[in-house]
Amino acid sequence: MTPSPTRLEHDLLGERDVPADAYWGVHTLRAVENFPITGRTIGQDPHLVRALADVKRAATEANADLGVLDRERADAIVAACREIAGGALHEQFVVDVVQGGAGTSTNMNANEVIANRALEILGRGRGDYAFLHPNTHVNASQSTNDVYPTAVNIATRRWIFALVAELERLRDAFAAKAVEFRDVVKMGRTQLQDAVPMTLGQEFATYAVMLTEDVDRLRESADLLLEVNLGATAVGTGLNAPVGYAALAVAKLAEITGYPLVSSPDLVEATQDVGQFVHLSGVLKRVAVKLSKVCNDLRLLSSGPRAGLGEIKLPPVQAGSSIMPGKVNPVIPEVVNQVAFQIVGNDVTISMAAEAGQLQLNAFEPVIAQRLTEGARNLTHAVAVLTDRCVVGITTDRALLRARVENSIGLATALNPRIGYEAATRIALEAAHTGASVADLVLASGLLAPEELEELLRPENLTSLPSSQENPR
Repeated sequence: MTPSPTRLEHDLLGERDVPADAYWGVHTLRAVENFPITGRTIGQDPHLVRALADVKRAATEANADLGVLDRERADAIVAACREIAGGALHEQFVVDVVQGGAGTSTNMNANEVIANRALEILGRGRGDYAFLHPNTHVNASQSTNDVYPTAVNIATRRWIFALVAELERLRDAFAAKAVEFRDVVKMGRTQLQDAVPMTLGQEFATYAVMLTEDVDRLRESADLLLEVNLGATAVGTGLNAPVGYAALAVAKLAEITGYPLVSSPDLVEATQDVGQFVHLSGVLKRVAVKLSKVCNDLRLLSSGPRAGLGEIKLPPVQAGSSIMPGKVNPVIPEVVNQVAFQIVGNDVTISMAAEAGQLQLNAFEPVIAQRLTEGARNLTHAVAVLTDRCVVGITTDRALLRARVENSIGLATALNPRIGYEAATRIALEAAHTGASVADLVLASGLLAPEELEELLRPENLTSLPSSQENPR
């Protein structure tokens, strides 16, 4: 077999042959060899690659305005960044997402791809670094320690808003079900025991309210990512960056991304602090935990179909067993549960990585970024599946739920104000022991007149809400 053509590149460790058609170079080559960890490359995260290109473009435009770069090279670099931000060459970002070096390999990969594409735009060959160099020109006035965190902030914000969009769709689906089921009376339960009547609509409206709160918390947390340390360079002192660069670069990045980005008030602090990611991870865990609880409810409410609660029916999406004919499992809520479990574990990883930072830099930001973005991505997909393949197709058995209410000893609670706790308790115990209905026992005991009892036990009286809470939207 004829060997593939290569080009010779060098770094501080010596010379290496790089595939001639590769846009990446020797630094990326060594990183690929050093970090065969997850099998997932940074190129598989489109938001991160786009963010890296946006940061490099903003830095280059600022450098050109301040006279650090000549217009010929700057224009070529900007053109390359525009292409990459538009989706080109993502397959050339080949470094594993989890890596040592605080993201240096990711920054080097970006520098090399952008440099070699810029060289092509200028009519020169890949690897002609004497004319346009990945570090001297593409990385001018920058360090991994400000480029990488800034790009991660932007990429993470994009992932979070993709999740927000899906959560809003799920919220609307639950709200629609709340309207559909607003007159379906059922028994509410506390500690898995019959409590008092409510409507299925009220139960589903609760899920819509929970999701609204979570969306608000995610938006608030995402705003913490608008403060960036671009211009900090190595440790926050701005070494090797010209006067005015930080403010100008951030302003240009804000214009490119459409985000109201601001420069951190203390770049030394911002370069070592990952508090925004710790906070966001906690909020993401909150969302996951609450969604998992909702899915637990859906599985329990749909249990059966005949030996469980059977209060709702989830749409059947696949056969449930290789041995039990006709069995259908709640596979959609189950997969959401599992994604939620992952996110809880991610939060532990992110917490440990944040705690392990030392002095002026946190070297473990790659795993923080990987856990955050992967969690947000997986949850986004899981929520979309939950909406489209489960919630919108949920149905119920109105007659069954109504019969359970009428036969429940929980109705005795509604009689407390009229017959007293002691009498209501006696009725409830007798109903439990004999199987008779609460209503029949009350009438037989003469505690209430039939008309009064009927009024007390009317569904709208048992399940009424203050007017301010009636609309689940």
